[in-house]
Amino acid sequence: MARPLRIQYPGAYYHVTCRGNERKKIFLDDQDYQDFLEKLSLSLEIYNVSLLAYVCMPNHFHLLATTPEGNLSQFMRHFNISYTSNFNRRYRRVGHLYQGRYKAFLIDADNYLLEVSRYIHLNPIRTKVFAKKSFEEKWDVLLRHPYSSLRGYFSLRKRSEFVDYKDVLGYMGRDNRKGREAYRQFVRWGIAAKTDNPLELGRGHGVVGGDDFIEWIKGKFSSKGKAEREQPGLRELRKEKKPEELIEHYAQMIGKETGEICKRGRKTIERAMLMEVLYRYCELTQPEIGRLVGGIGYSAVSQARKRLQIRMEREPKLRKRFDTLTDQFFQKSRIKI
Repeated sequence: MARPLRIQYPGAYYHVTCRGNERKKIFLDDQDYQDFLEKLSLSLEIYNVSLLAYVCMPNHFHLLATTPEGNLSQFMRHFNISYTSNFNRRYRRVGHLYQGRYKAFLIDADNYLLEVSRYIHLNPIRTKVFAKKSFEEKWDVLLRHPYSSLRGYFSLRKRSEFVDYKDVLGYMGRDNRKGREAYRQFVRWGIAAKTDNPLELGRGHGVVGGDDFIEWIKGKFSSKGKAEREQPGLRELRKEKKPEELIEHYAQMIGKETGEICKRGRKTIERAMLMEVLYRYCELTQPEIGRLVGGIGYSAVSQARKRLQIRMEREPKLRKRFDTLTDQFFQKSRIKI
């Protein structure tokens, strides 16, 4: 497997991370962290994704999640766009917030879920600043870090409603006092032993797992060295909901008939926004979108989306309208796309 796979299937576990563009900060104050977690919680609910662990650092974040519906890309696309839009509005900026797409490692849960969760929770002390700090100083930093799921693994009172603790603690027996204490010792041992980064196992192919798991992934999701996104059968897995359903809901939200929005020759802002929604959330190609919105060609779709992006960068009200519309649409319709 020559390059990282984009594997999606129901019940898969992932480590996901995003870093700020040019390694710049993506959180400038406490309000940014709060906005981030609110957007994260909403996206988890919309896409039925379960979050097992997280940590936020000034210029990046880590998530450990599982996707019952095999829809990681849709979830991450919605979540990252939501937070980026919020950040850009708050600081009157435009452009990308993150350094490229999110990075994801598929996790062999039975063998590496515990280790990956610990790696995430130890992230605040994995910097040069803490290299010569004492064990207790490092432990204190972890316990005081406000934007991490770690404390909820030790104390029921410090839990977040949007984090699911039972999967990880299940490997410690169960989610009870004994299991929580065992996990505490597991994390503390990771500080003392200076454990390796388990994600190194996935460098180059994107799978953190044992040989059996990797062979299973190769056999099921790889064909002649190509990533799963290049296989039509797997690509259809990401289209469980018909785009026609999205178009119908979109028309209802803006109070217009579908035929009116998609009529050939109409270059309205509503149709351009519909194209953008279909592209972002349905994993459709631009030729496929063109066929759905009046039988137009690839270039017409591309130009319409580009004009929309330019206008949204220049017109904050239009950007806010688009963001509000998509947030309301996915929250109310509960379409898992």
